[in-house]
Amino acid sequence: MTETITTTNDGRFRVRLVPDEDARNPREDFDHLAHVITVDTHLGQYAPVDKDGGPLAEAWERVSWNRWKGIDTFTRWARIFHNAIVIESRPARGPVSLWYLMREDAEDLGMLPEAYLDAERAEYQAWAEGDVYGYIVEEAVDWLRVDDQGATMSTWEEIDACWGHYGFDWAVTAAKQALALHVGRRQVVA
Repeated sequence: MTETITTTNDGRFRVRLVPDEDARNPREDFDHLAHVITVDTHLGQYAPVDKDGGPLAEAWERVSWNRWKGIDTFTRWARIFHNAIVIESRPARGPVSLWYLMREDAEDLGMLPEAYLDAERAEYQAWAEGDVYGYIVEEAVDWLRVDDQGATMSTWEEIDACWGHYGFDWAVTAAKQALALHVGRRQVVA
């Protein structure tokens, strides 16, 4: 599925989104402050989000036997005794997980810790669902046949591309910015 996001008014430039089939798991490829405890992999159908659950994983193991109150007990304990921020993730497809951030890690974020946790969760969820894209900025190039002066054709030539945008909305925003940058450069040169 390739989707043209936008074309300039003069029809000379366009930007397309293409699914990124080789996207890396962001939990393994980037540095993160959040820790993730995988609660339920649906009998092994899903892989754990993180290999270890971080500094509070041992505490989770002590309360995880209680399927009805384990998550609430752990969340309350983490908040009271470690001043941790915890959010629960229950995607339609994927493992149930607890995302948490230690308070000392959240001090210099410059944003709400809950928003940071949710952003990391959304990034992982986008990867897990195959919602990762690359954009390709293209320019229309006109060709004139040398042996037949009346014959012309136009083709799209790639002038820029960038991969690894997690989430459709982020990819569309980045694609439009890249197109605007290239169109702006061409107008300055012309």
